[in-house]
Amino acid sequence: MLTELDSFYLQQHEPSKSFFCALRELILKHDTNITHAWKYNMPFFLYKGKIFCYIWTHKKLQQPFIGFNEGKRMEHPNLIFENRSRIKIMILDAQKELSVNVIEEVLDIAIALVKHDL
Repeated sequence: MLTELDSFYLQQHEPSKSFFCALRELILKHDTNITHAWKYNMPFFLYKGKIFCYIWTHKKLQQPFIGFNEGKRMEHPNLIFENRSRIKIMILDAQKELSVNVIEEVLDIAIALVKHDL
């Protein structure tokens, strides 16, 4: 039986489907303390049980993005607020190869903030 989390990935259309699957793998492999969960009808990633980011599709741009829960405390040139008060997002291009180094840099920043708060 498929979970809602599994269904999210299976219901995506290409190239977003492959992109989201690669992004999930990248995030989960980044640190052994990262787990994956379905919360608020979205795929979230937790560090030692605490939510630190999620993935979704930008409504206007129709591009995947990573949202960081502690974005207001994060500084990185690839992060933007848009109309959010707390969360910053990193918009990604599903037509291009994942920017692995950049994503890992931002994940490290996000994890450091979660570790500080634990």
